[in-house]
Amino acid sequence: MKPSYLSEEAISSFIAAALAEDIGPGDFSSLSSIPKGKTGQAKLLIKDNGIIAGVELAEQIFRTFDPDLQVDLLVKDGDRVSYGDIGLIVKGASASILSSERLVLNCMQRMSGIATLTHQYTQKILHTKARLMDTRKTTPNFRMMEKWAVLIGGGVNHRFALYDMVMLKDNHVDFAGGIRPAIENCKAYLAANKLDLKIEVETRNLDEVAEVLAVGGIDFIMLDNMDYDTMRKAVEMIGTKFKTEASGGITEETLVDVAECGMDFISMGALTHSVKSLDISLKAFG
Repeated sequence: MKPSYLSEEAISSFIAAALAEDIGPGDFSSLSSIPKGKTGQAKLLIKDNGIIAGVELAEQIFRTFDPDLQVDLLVKDGDRVSYGDIGLIVKGASASILSSERLVLNCMQRMSGIATLTHQYTQKILHTKARLMDTRKTTPNFRMMEKWAVLIGGGVNHRFALYDMVMLKDNHVDFAGGIRPAIENCKAYLAANKLDLKIEVETRNLDEVAEVLAVGGIDFIMLDNMDYDTMRKAVEMIGTKFKTEASGGITEETLVDVAECGMDFISMGALTHSVKSLDISLKAFG
């Protein structure tokens, strides 16, 4: 079952906006050079090793642009692919194939890069209970697809945006005058506005962890930029009262050590903001 942010309406709106951005009044390269009525076929060439993502989206893009295009999927989202594999074959009006090609490739290359990195990192912490989670450090207007790719790669989505969960970070706490007033103000606001949202509080040291535990009434405690010994002590203090999330400067080299501190979740902005796209191309044939 897809998360709520992947509604048909949201995906259709994204495709419409992206096609409008790329094509505008017309793909004059294709319209001017290819005879009207000319048909053909093209194959999606995988030129890298990794986890494929965006296959379902690619099919929808092709068919949104031209409902008469025939798309034969040879892989599915989440499959491991290798150099030389063919992901799909698209047949129909040659101009339609070329006009929609770039949007398909842009989405699939980036989504596959994210899914591949997420899968690689997830494999490293399978021996622990920790789950790898994304952040809001995403590309504007492409967050939906980037978070979808994290799921395909085996990761977990954090909140989608500012409206579907409360996260009281260090600046919120400081501006509010401390952890207690931040939490109490938040709970009063949610109650007054009849909002049923999870609450997470960021902590920077054990004193702040202790204060959150004393106030209570939240769902997650984030342990931000803590060393391993402090993290382990914080996890012991929290016990099963609230779920824990480690965040801040976590890298591939430190990921396993952080997970082994007993964390429930580990968030890494690098999953979406520092990823290398998978090399994928579309080639006419036949």
